[in-house]
Amino acid sequence: MTFTVLVAPSGFKESLSADQAADCIETGVLRAFPGATVLKAPMVDGGEGFTKALIKATRGTLHHLTVTGPVNNPVEAHFGFLGGDSEPTAVIEMAAAAGLGLVPRDQRNPCLTTSYGVGELVRAALDRGAHHILLGCGDSGINDGGAGMAEALGIRLLDVSGEALPRGGAALTRLAAIDVSGRDQRLGRVRIDAAVNWHNVLLGERGVARIFGPQKGATPEQVELLAAAMETYAGAIQSSTGFDVGLVPGSGASGGLGAAVLGLLGGRLHPRYDIVMQYLELDRFIRQADLVITAEGSLDGQTPFGKVPAEVAARAKSAGVPVIALAGTIGKGVRLNFEHGIDAFASILSRPCSLEDAISFAPKLLARAAEDAARMVIVGMKVGARWRQVA
Repeated sequence: MTFTVLVAPSGFKESLSADQAADCIETGVLRAFPGATVLKAPMVDGGEGFTKALIKATRGTLHHLTVTGPVNNPVEAHFGFLGGDSEPTAVIEMAAAAGLGLVPRDQRNPCLTTSYGVGELVRAALDRGAHHILLGCGDSGINDGGAGMAEALGIRLLDVSGEALPRGGAALTRLAAIDVSGRDQRLGRVRIDAAVNWHNVLLGERGVARIFGPQKGATPEQVELLAAAMETYAGAIQSSTGFDVGLVPGSGASGGLGAAVLGLLGGRLHPRYDIVMQYLELDRFIRQADLVITAEGSLDGQTPFGKVPAEVAARAKSAGVPVIALAGTIGKGVRLNFEHGIDAFASILSRPCSLEDAISFAPKLLARAAEDAARMVIVGMKVGARWRQVA
């Protein structure tokens, strides 16, 4: 009887794509268990890889262009069009234009980074005739509430003197009015569906600045500055468009980009897996598997709130399939994941090392961790068989 392992990892930020992670885990599993059948379902959640995954699944087309990056420098980005769709449907991942990986480590200041390039991607998709846009939100390096994206699409953010604000989240503390009169008219004729982390909101103690600002380089003082800026921004959106976006689920996605999609572009927000799973075949693969191995760069108490390992585990649990999670780092509150379908977890790091070394050796480390996990499963199978003989 063939033992089937489903490998369904996320990418490891700034290190491995989801496809590469899946390949590494497959290598490790087959070292320990050469006779196993390995199914691979690299996972995306709206962040890096979202566009290419959906294009690959539908045999669509990919388009490259240069846009304004998060630190206002030119970057090479991309968007795509789904294949086989009844209407021209563009796929955009905001990370391609404003992702954290595009922000040099010595320039990680979310008070200054911008989502302007995301708006340029939307504009390019409209130029190519998109009637429908799927916008993936994740892995962002910004905290400007999507103000830069809105600016690129003709919306003006003004101070008390009627002057346009500079780009960046901190400048929004001086926001007095939003002028939507110059908004790209094509936005009124296109459907925008954004795949967001439903748990992220713009404002409050669990607002985007306080939860994710530090991950993007914000100091405690900058976190509070950005939180105040988002309050001002939300108030201005409500005054200009009537949308109260502050606590809407998903409004804090990608540095607050969700708020701009909903309040300024007229789009809709969706739990990201509601969109992703329309195009990936995870559930079909789970039904064929005896074991699922998932993975992500970090596993902690935040994982159950919309991260790939938790989504994979929840779906596997409903099918009665055990799940092992591998991670670069194991953080605070990680045991909460036992309540969400993950049966065991392990770090790929066997000893302390620098971040640079962890990134550099990630393929080797992940393959070895997968091999170790598979060997432990084999031991468990032998113990189970022996116990049944004794019983």
